[in-house]
Amino acid sequence: MIIETRAYARAGLLGNPSDGFFGKTIAISVRNFGASISLYESPELHIESQPQDVSTFRSIFHLRDSVSMLGYNGGIPLIKAGIKKFGDYCEDNKIRLPNRNFTVRYRSSIPRQVGMSGSSAIVVALFRALMQFYKVEIPIEILPQLVMVTETEELGITAGLQDRVIQCYEGCVYMDFDKTMIEQKGHGKYERINPDLLPKLYVAYNTNLSKVSGKVHSDVRARYDRGESDVIDVLGQIAKKAEDGRSALLEGRSDDLHQLMNENFDLRCQIYNVPESNKRLINAARACGASAKFAGSGGTIIGIYRDDDMLNQLFVQLKKHNARVIKPFVV
Repeated sequence: MIIETRAYARAGLLGNPSDGFFGKTIAISVRNFGASISLYESPELHIESQPQDVSTFRSIFHLRDSVSMLGYNGGIPLIKAGIKKFGDYCEDNKIRLPNRNFTVRYRSSIPRQVGMSGSSAIVVALFRALMQFYKVEIPIEILPQLVMVTETEELGITAGLQDRVIQCYEGCVYMDFDKTMIEQKGHGKYERINPDLLPKLYVAYNTNLSKVSGKVHSDVRARYDRGESDVIDVLGQIAKKAEDGRSALLEGRSDDLHQLMNENFDLRCQIYNVPESNKRLINAARACGASAKFAGSGGTIIGIYRDDDMLNQLFVQLKKHNARVIKPFVV
């Protein structure tokens, strides 16, 4: 019997990037794109490679373009790291696994290196498949932490909890990454919000802006760790946008998110070096009357549009910046 599992792309609605600094965020799962895992029993443990895992190239330029779009590793290291962490978790929790092997294959339609969390989606889907195969239950509030350390500890990828939380919980989630709670329990406070409360959202991504997202946060991390007051203050203000957004949604004031999202991005620009190409995408969306902010670490933006006329404007104007506009499918 073949086990099939999925995990979806995500977009940070408010509060990011404070999630990596014990802040608060709201995020949505974007079911337009996903990563899937197929897993079935076999005599030996075998990981099937995908086209992005090849080590043979037509030329030096083919290699360069492949690395630019897909990173250096493809998905095989993620699968290996995820299987190892699953085994570590079971051993640490005295869960005895049966002597069964499997073949595992991954696929992903999530655009790479544009901040939609394609790598963590592969790991989340993998954990779901392993849990089914070995009949192991991992509490949902613990699972995002396991996925994160798979990437941070095993592969050295800079990662925050937000992406893994929304990919495990799905829908729309408000997250409070309270430092004391995380240190004591290994997870923050995660609250599902009814997606029906959300305003009209668009997502636009530009593959020409691609970069390895794990490299984006390093400078701010160092300044935060040094205790620079301006960085800590701005991150606190960004986290407050998520808190205000939660109140607005629950009180039926979803239109308030328009200003909050714009302010979220403007605050980000105070401490991050945002490339001009990214700013042009944001400004083009705002010129149409929509709100706009980063959905992640760059390359993808999210915002609110008023009506179909504005959405059509976004299609036309953002296409000039090589950006594709979609309406996120959130369940």
